Amino acid sequence: MEYKKDNYNIEFVLLPAKEGGYTVTVPMLPGCITEGDSLEEAKQNAREAIELYITTLKEDGFFIPKLI
Repeated sequence: MEYKKDNYNIEFVLLPAKEGGYTVTVPMLPGCITEGDSLEEAKQNAREAIELYITTLKEDGFFIPKLI
């Protein structure tokens, strides 16, 4: 899947979890992992996790390349 917002184009991976639902990882953002009980919930949680991750990087003064 892909998330686009404010010049960001970030791919994320949805994997079915053994116990049900989905686990989501974001390869470009180390440690950015979330989950959801349904596919739609997992996608929404991924978008929120990506936004929070990028917001935190900006607040902490890290450079965010436009390639992300």
